[in-house]
Amino acid sequence: MSDKLQISNKYFNSRLLIGTAGYPNQQIMLDAVSSSGAEIVTVSIRRISLDAYSESMIDLIGDKYHLLPNTAGCATVNDAVLTAQLARESLQTNWIKLEIIGDRETLYPDSNQLVIAAEELIKDNFIVLPYCTDDPIICQKLQDIGCAAVMPLGSPIGSGMGICNPYNIEMICKRSNVPVVLDAGVGTASDATLAMELGCDAVLLNSAVSKSINPVSMAKAMRDAVTAGRLASLSGRIPKRKYAEPSSPRLGLIGS
Repeated sequence: MSDKLQISNKYFNSRLLIGTAGYPNQQIMLDAVSSSGAEIVTVSIRRISLDAYSESMIDLIGDKYHLLPNTAGCATVNDAVLTAQLARESLQTNWIKLEIIGDRETLYPDSNQLVIAAEELIKDNFIVLPYCTDDPIICQKLQDIGCAAVMPLGSPIGSGMGICNPYNIEMICKRSNVPVVLDAGVGTASDATLAMELGCDAVLLNSAVSKSINPVSMAKAMRDAVTAGRLASLSGRIPKRKYAEPSSPRLGLIGS
């Protein structure tokens, strides 16, 4: 049975999306991305060089992966829109991970500006994947204006705290008609598995791999975790009970 991830009009075998920031060096980044099995790789337009010199990041990964440029660091609608347009011209893609940060300490998204920017970019024929709070109402608004996916945070960016509000994430997943990609807060493999078990269609992470002791090994762990969580979600967990229920029949016991 085929179980591909569909975002807009593209299909992917992997449900893990991975970032490229914060690795000890470029070779470890390349090895970790390969180990993750990810097909979608995020890159920050503000952080990478777009010059066509030998072995730039774009030269190294551009032909192997589906690039998802992001507007990391933007704090206004104008900044985010201009950054997205720069990405489209430079990388020849109309896909954009839309980020508008409303608070520099928590790095929480500015929901009001996010909706405005998303609507503007969609009108400009972008495929918009917005990084947003775990608010079902905001996710619904972003879906309604035409975003190709919604990307609610599990917890603050880079915190490694996992999913702080699984109830909200599960609600978003149940209500959404577009893919739900958990974005931000993943600290270890079990966090990624939980996201998939809650019904997320995919997981996007960066720091959990790049800041780990062994990024290449952790990337493989995340790949397996997402696969396991997806399979568990499709298989259906048993209901939780307050009391024990024996797995073996009681009939035929000696002395009964």
